[in-house]
Amino acid sequence: MTEEIKTDILVIGSGIGGLYFALNMADHATVTIITKKESSTSNTNWAQGGIAATIDENDSPDYHVQDTLDAGAGLCNQAMVELMVNEGPRHIRQLIDYGVHFTMADNEHLDLGREGGHSHKRIVHAKDLTGQEVEHALLEKINSHPNIELLEHHFAIELLTEHHLHIKTNDINCYGAYALDTRNRQLKKILSRVTMLASGGLGHVYPHTTNPDIATGDGVAMAYRAGAMIANMEFIQFHPTSLYHPKAKSFLISEALRGFGGVLKLRNGKAFMQKYDKRENLAPRDIVARAIDSEMKKTGDECVFLDVTHLDADKTIQHFPNIYETCLEFGIDITKEMIPVVPAAHYSCGGIKTDDNGRTSINRLYACGETSCTGVHGANRLASNSLLEALVFAYRSSQDIKSILHGLHNNRPFPDWDDTGTVNPEEWILVSHNKKEAQQVMNDYVGIVRSDLRLQRAKRRIEFLKEETEAYYKKTRITSQILELRNIIKVASLIIDSAIQRRESRGLHYTTDYPQKDDKFFLKDTLLRSF
Repeated sequence: MTEEIKTDILVIGSGIGGLYFALNMADHATVTIITKKESSTSNTNWAQGGIAATIDENDSPDYHVQDTLDAGAGLCNQAMVELMVNEGPRHIRQLIDYGVHFTMADNEHLDLGREGGHSHKRIVHAKDLTGQEVEHALLEKINSHPNIELLEHHFAIELLTEHHLHIKTNDINCYGAYALDTRNRQLKKILSRVTMLASGGLGHVYPHTTNPDIATGDGVAMAYRAGAMIANMEFIQFHPTSLYHPKAKSFLISEALRGFGGVLKLRNGKAFMQKYDKRENLAPRDIVARAIDSEMKKTGDECVFLDVTHLDADKTIQHFPNIYETCLEFGIDITKEMIPVVPAAHYSCGGIKTDDNGRTSINRLYACGETSCTGVHGANRLASNSLLEALVFAYRSSQDIKSILHGLHNNRPFPDWDDTGTVNPEEWILVSHNKKEAQQVMNDYVGIVRSDLRLQRAKRRIEFLKEETEAYYKKTRITSQILELRNIIKVASLIIDSAIQRRESRGLHYTTDYPQKDDKFFLKDTLLRSF
């Protein structure tokens, strides 16, 4: 039997966007947050670099806007960028009020870092553990608020829409979600007046990623199946520098290390970024990732190296204690040895298309953070704009919902989740094999450099895996592993279909068949919708 939960607001995800949104709603409505692992397991918690904000007197919003537009390769929505940049500083102040301890330059001024693509120092950070510090402070506030209930180990299965009532309509509404309590294997029907999708990224569509294990594209997959508009899925940002070590699971080596003075080099100690961009080691991530990919292909090496040995050792350790300690655990003293690095899937610039208040194309369904596509990132995200975007649009969503919530009700009699005729999973090898195969297909054919031939091969293979997985899903009782596999395959197909549509090279999407930008035909979003 399916347990029923009623709430004003359902939040799916416990990263910075979902938590900040919940805190801004909780004085006006009851809020239920569900997260599929522990509450602190999120991309936010893994974010090292910081939050970009124009705070320094030598900086200005105009500079920040221009840097964002330059990185976005012509595809940013300028109005949304200006909104994000201008509203950003107030949310830094709000985080400080919530108890976030950012690194200070002195008693009065925040220590501002600089990263690739930024013309000025504007990265607000908590050493190299910014995400963890923000997440900790927000969770403390969440856990003490009487109007917020946080349910861990609850995996969202599907969004509740008219589809589950067998009503055909193009004017779709979201009334909550079905969820699986993975600890108790209890199915739940969560009815809400408004739903916020803040479920994070999709890095585990690829085998090498800087993302935590939860990043399997669940929000995008669910929203697409429900009929939401999806945008710009071809733009997958590969972080240029993840630690190359068999036991490191693609540990992120923050871009801030290059902003601090780190230099990318080959095994022989020769620097190479000057060949690719005048900004050298501070070039935007897409340029740096392609440069590393090119050098690895030329040399046959499995990695390149980031050298900080020429910098003051004490200052390096002071600014990057987490990176220093983690590398030391793997036998690498970064103050004395070059760091082996390789690109890894890091961030999706596309997602569920939203307006400036976080509204999706489905009524009562909002999205924020990496699972959304606001238009601020364009074809390539500027470093440290992600947490900023999540804060600004989570807050704007909360203000928009407050103005309409009193008129929204949910009294529809949704059925319980129907799993009649299904059996307990026996062939776990099918799930694990299909996941590995899908990830390898994406790595080999839909990575940093693409081509028509590679994309068509990927499409055929992912389509086969989708058919096989869907057949298995329909006859098997649901588990988190099956749900994640299904979502990974759906998101992979969206990335491939979007990449096939964009017959040019722009930002993070680079294809050898169309190596130039084509503003005449492709200066627009790539849009996908299931119906």
